[in-house]
Amino acid sequence: MNFALKKIIKMSVGCVLIAGVQLVVHAQELKAGFVSTERIFRDAAPAKAATAKLEQEFSKREKDLQELANRLKASAEKLDKDGPVLSDAERGKRQRELAEMDKDFQRRQREFREDLNQRRNEELAIVLERANKVIKQIAETEKYDAVFQEAVYSSPRIDITDKVLKALNK
Repeated sequence: MNFALKKIIKMSVGCVLIAGVQLVVHAQELKAGFVSTERIFRDAAPAKAATAKLEQEFSKREKDLQELANRLKASAEKLDKDGPVLSDAERGKRQRELAEMDKDFQRRQREFREDLNQRRNEELAIVLERANKVIKQIAETEKYDAVFQEAVYSSPRIDITDKVLKALNK
């Protein structure tokens, strides 16, 4: 290798090392935080209130569904018990009634789940919006450069979930 090429390689390596050191120094100045959304949805007072609200809102429909399921089960057991002594026409009629009752039950159950999921998503969106405002306030007050809500891994050192929960629970 000639002298000029060696000098260029050394200068390039030197520049890369200096840039790397500057990145490390800059990264050490970065203040980051992490918030567990799962814990917010599980432990925050607004999330617990939303869950209680949903339970109250959907308890009657859930009870009605359970009663319908019990009637369906009783009708099926009665058909099984009475089936051998029934005429073919009567057995067929009861089977059709049972099938209609089951279809109605399945439809109501599906609608219940869809409505419950929609309302749960609405309530959790409200909780998340409040949590995001609190997170932003904490980040601005404590001068965080970034706060993450989803991460594959986060060190407990940067976890600020407890601060957010405390602020939400006030």
